[in-house]
Amino acid sequence: MIDPKAQVFLDKAIQALGGEEFLRCTTLTTRGRFFAIRDETTVGMAPFQSWAQYPDKRRFSYGKDKPVILINNGEEGWELDQYGRIDQKPEQVQNWRLVTRYSLENLLRLRIHEPGTLVQDGGVDFVENLPAYVLEIFDAEHTQVKLYLHTRNFRPLRITYRIRNPKTQDWNDYADIYSDYQVFQGIQTPMHIGRFVDDERVSETYRNFAHYNDTYPPEYFQPVQVK
Repeated sequence: MIDPKAQVFLDKAIQALGGEEFLRCTTLTTRGRFFAIRDETTVGMAPFQSWAQYPDKRRFSYGKDKPVILINNGEEGWELDQYGRIDQKPEQVQNWRLVTRYSLENLLRLRIHEPGTLVQDGGVDFVENLPAYVLEIFDAEHTQVKLYLHTRNFRPLRITYRIRNPKTQDWNDYADIYSDYQVFQGIQTPMHIGRFVDDERVSETYRNFAHYNDTYPPEYFQPVQVK
C-alpha cells in the first residue's frame, strides 16, 4: 500500500530519474574507480568494470594487470582470479544481496510494488546539508527502508535500511549516498556512491562511464573466464 502523498513523491522521483527510460532499463554497464575504506582511511583502491543485469546479476572486475572478478547470480557467488575459482563466502553473498535488493534501481522499480509493502510520507530531513523529503518503506521482508529525495529536483540522495546480523543477532544500519548525477541515454545516473555501515564509511565508488541496456552473453554470470 502506498500513501497518496508518498505516491506523488515517488512519481516525481521516477520522472526526475528519466521516467519510462528509467523504468525500462534492464542492464547497466559502468567503469570507474572503487575505494575500500576502514576507520576513515583508504585501505584499497582499484579501477573497476561492472556489468549489472537487474534484478540480481552482476559481473564486477577490479584491478588493472591481473584483475579479480566477482560474479553474483541470485543467491550464488564466485570469485575468479589468476589462480582459479573459489566460491564467495556466505557474508559476501549476503552483502551483495543486500546491496542489490535495496539499490536505487531495484527499490524504485521492484521493492515498492511487492505485495505487503507499505510506503508512507516521513516528513523532511537533511542529507549532506541538503533538504530532503523522506519516504518510509516497510518492505515484504519487514525491513524498514528510508528513501531521501532532494526537495528541489526529487533525485534520490540517500537510501537507508536496518538488517539483523545473522551471526551476532545485532542490528546493522546501512546507508547508500547518491550524488553527482549525470544523464546517460535519458537516465539520471549517480556517478558517485558512498556506502556506510553503522555510520562508518566503508566504500566509495566513482564512475566515469555508464551505458544502459547492453546485451550480455549468458556466461557473464557463470563462474567462467570471459575474453
